[in-house]
Amino acid sequence: MLKIGDKYTYTFSYTQKDVELFAQLTGDDNPIHLDENFARNTPFGRPIMHGFLSAAVFSKVFGTLFPGQGTIYMSQEMKFRAPMFVDTQYTALFEVVSHNADKHSGTISCRIVDTEDKDCITGEATLKHFKQF
Repeated sequence: MLKIGDKYTYTFSYTQKDVELFAQLTGDDNPIHLDENFARNTPFGRPIMHGFLSAAVFSKVFGTLFPGQGTIYMSQEMKFRAPMFVDTQYTALFEVVSHNADKHSGTISCRIVDTEDKDCITGEATLKHFKQF
């Protein structure tokens, strides 16, 4: 059973091929994600990953690792704090911040940080899980 204060950490990265597949799947072919020459002339200086590809790690973790299979994703609040780049290691940090045993639900704080512990994405997710909450 999960309880307030429980934490989970997951380290990950994405490749340019992942970005290209996400662009094909969603239809978001903004050159800021796909064209090095275009991105070089932006404040980022190079392509950035799609925000929702970056945050897709939340779904992976919730559905397979913490709390894991059987999780129902009810909502997600997110703020994109800093760009994320391919072939760069990031860490997703999770912490249970509220729990409702009657409704088998809880709120989990979500953060993605870079190697310097700088926030890239912050937010909270509301989940249901009939075995874990």
